[in-house]
Amino acid sequence: MELLTGTGLWPVAIFTVIFILLVDLMHRRQRWSSRYPPGPVPWPVLGNLLQVDLDNLPYSLYKLQNRYGAVFSLQMFWKPVVVINGLKAVKEVLVTCGEDTADRPEIPIFHYRDCVLLSPYGPEWREQRRFTVSTLRNFGLGKKSLEQWVIEEAGHLCDAFTAQAGSPFNPYPLLDKAVCNVIASLVFARRFEDGDPEMIKLLKVLNGSTRQNIGFITEVLNTFPILLSIPGLDNKVFSGRKTFFAIVDKLLTEHKRSWDPDQPPRDLTDAFLAEMEKAKGNPESTFNEANLRLIIFDLLGAGIVTISSTLSWSLLLMILHPDVQRQVQQEIDKVIGQVRRPDMADQARMPYTNAVIHEVQRFADIAKMTLPHMTSSDIEAQGFFIPKGTTLFLNLSSVLKDETVWEKPLRFHPEHFLDAQGHFVKHEAFMPFSAAAEHVWGSPWPAWNSSLLHRLLQRFSFSVPDGQPRPSDYGIYGIPVTPEPYQLCAVVRR
Repeated sequence: MELLTGTGLWPVAIFTVIFILLVDLMHRRQRWSSRYPPGPVPWPVLGNLLQVDLDNLPYSLYKLQNRYGAVFSLQMFWKPVVVINGLKAVKEVLVTCGEDTADRPEIPIFHYRDCVLLSPYGPEWREQRRFTVSTLRNFGLGKKSLEQWVIEEAGHLCDAFTAQAGSPFNPYPLLDKAVCNVIASLVFARRFEDGDPEMIKLLKVLNGSTRQNIGFITEVLNTFPILLSIPGLDNKVFSGRKTFFAIVDKLLTEHKRSWDPDQPPRDLTDAFLAEMEKAKGNPESTFNEANLRLIIFDLLGAGIVTISSTLSWSLLLMILHPDVQRQVQQEIDKVIGQVRRPDMADQARMPYTNAVIHEVQRFADIAKMTLPHMTSSDIEAQGFFIPKGTTLFLNLSSVLKDETVWEKPLRFHPEHFLDAQGHFVKHEAFMPFSAAAEHVWGSPWPAWNSSLLHRLLQRFSFSVPDGQPRPSDYGIYGIPVTPEPYQLCAVVRR
């Protein structure tokens, strides 16, 4: 008995350790190439997990970039990762090598939870992306265009701000509701009334999930996906998933009852249902119930938190920079006046306001990294060899704050997007979500996002409440990055 419980276990323990070290060594073979990107020496099994802060990964990457350069490597457990930083390197990987870096790595937590946006790059992904982008670009869906929905919702949002009567308040919940209603109009041709329990649950789930996809536990589950089969673990770690899908399923079921295939599509869901009708009998078609459900999930989940966060950053930066707010309002008064409602075409005639909107996205940096990519063949980046099957972290924050291309990268400076004559200029380093616009779902969103902001600044002047300290312009890391909670005062302009 002593042999079994004492010294008899030593050979098993030694064999186990040797086996683990051999497996670890096999997973490090990419580093044997002298042209493989440099990086910190990984620990056995854990890799570099103890050398990065997964709760604030961008800051860890910033420090590593200063030490190892624009292209460096990490090892997350046994997974080889190459981090791409700065404008030149990111453009080379996403544009020059775009066909070889468009794939996605296997991300078990997203596969388990179902997510179209992170599906492998292939015919299904391309067909669904093409359908979604083209449909969202079609502003004339059904009886109401996107612009009509935005104008209507902007009116409700202004009424909600007016009701605050100049008292201090947190604008984020009101922005959340407005954005939720615009996206609901695109997807379901409907508007949630104030106090609607479905909208309250939906927004509560979304706002509680912005940090659920980051951290050490997430990395462990991605490396050892078998853990996701433990009963109850998924619901505990990713709380709210079933609630969100239940809301989507209920809305979808209700919408199907009112769909008339003989009438023009009212919204994206109608357009998808029409494609499903056309594809009946075609087993290879990607237009099916499962993909419809997932596209709605992605649009609601990604769209609401991203756009409401951007609007919240916009108002925060307006109260922190009242001189900028005044210049925007002067341009709005000149181009639109204080009576006519703004429309999407106005943005092209307001260069300063357009520059401010772009600078908000650059400075706020709400999507600090792209969704993970993976090389589908061997590539080279900045002279380094990156083998097939390597996960790529593309650090967009390093592009938006690149000191070699921006005059004042760490400051809010709308002049980044203006030439000497005050004309708006596009900037090649402006990559708030990706280097390739065609990879961003929902292309018309920035336009109506701007329309909501135009309407708010046309109607109100915003300021830091008297007696309150100046809010911070540092963000809270998550997906997306959100401002720290703040309050403002909204006074109706005369």
